[in-house]
Order: sequence, then C-alpha cells, then structure tokens
Amino acid sequence: MQPLAVSCECRKIEKLKNEWKSSGINTEMSTQTFSNFEVWNESSEFAKEVAIAFYNDFKNIRNNRQNSILFCGQVGSGKTHLSVALGINLLDKKIKVVYMSYRDVLTKIKRNMLDDEYYTKIISKYQTCDVLLIDDLFKGKVNESDINIMFEIINYRYLNHLPVIISTEFTVDRLLYFDEGIGSRIYEMCKDYVVEIEKSQENNYRLR
Repeated sequence: MQPLAVSCECRKIEKLKNEWKSSGINTEMSTQTFSNFEVWNESSEFAKEVAIAFYNDFKNIRNNRQNSILFCGQVGSGKTHLSVALGINLLDKKIKVVYMSYRDVLTKIKRNMLDDEYYTKIISKYQTCDVLLIDDLFKGKVNESDINIMFEIINYRYLNHLPVIISTEFTVDRLLYFDEGIGSRIYEMCKDYVVEIEKSQENNYRLR
C-alpha cells in the first residue's frame, strides 16, 4: 500500500503547483529562486541571508511559536521574490504551501461572503494549510471587513503554530499601529526571522 500513499502525496503536491500557476506564480525552479535573486546592496544581501537561514532551520522550528518569516518595508526590494523562492523550496520538499495574493483573495472572498459554505471552505484553506504564503499583505485600501478576514486566518494559524511567510510594504511598527491584534501575532510568529527593509530608493531594485 505504501506506493499508493506516495503516489497520492505526489498528486497533492502537483495539484498545489498547478494552483500556484493559476495564481500567476511560476513554480519552475528556473524562476523566483534563491540563486537568481540578485544582491545589489547590504539590505538585499541581508534579506537573502535571512531567507536561506529560515529555509535551513525550517525542519527544526516548524512546530515552534517562532516558525514564520516576515519581509516588510521598501517597495521593489525583492520581498516577493524571496517569499516565492522559499515557498518553492518548501514545496519541493513535499511541504504543502498555499500561495495567497492578498488583494485578489480578499476581493474574491468578500464577493462571496453571503455564501456560508463557500466562505467556510475558502477561509479553511488558508487557515489550515501546512505553510501559508501571504503576498503583499494589506496592499491597497483596507476596510474593517478585510481586517476581520485576516484576523480569522492569522489568529487560527497563531493558535495552532502553523507557519506563515509574509511580504508587505508595512513595517513592523505600521502593522502594529494599523491593527495591533494582527500585527502582534505576526511579530511573535516571525520575530526570529524579520527582514525590515528601510524605505529608500537605494533599496528599490527597479530604480537602479
């Protein structure tokens, strides 16, 4: 029976890779990897070092309180690249990572909030997956409904020690000011692996 179990697990991983592709993420190792992340200054070097350290430590910290990583700050500093590289590497280790494009997913959830079955199903997807990658957290205009949805997701993962990989333009201080309940949970989960990139044009790869 073991080969059947292995085959089933491989199908689950392949399904997740297909889901990433449908979300606009190319999961082939030739893109969004650590090796093709270009280091151009001290901030980018530090970000890459922390991302690799988190990946190397993941097996040992996975069930701990501090089992997550936060890339925050300057636009265009490679936060999404490193987040996706981490996700791909974990996915290749047969760890089920779910990619969540914050703005797209929140819009979709809110359009269907009156459908209780759909709402419960989609929220559960992001609450219970092995690792959740949230890209561009709080991007754009945010209202109370957005905050409530994210609290449901983050709080569940916080209480159950489920890892998150987060990229956001919000610094730690801004996350705490914006919503202390969400911000403090994220910080506690990520505090051993926080990459806060100073707001500066020098840290924007696109403006080089």
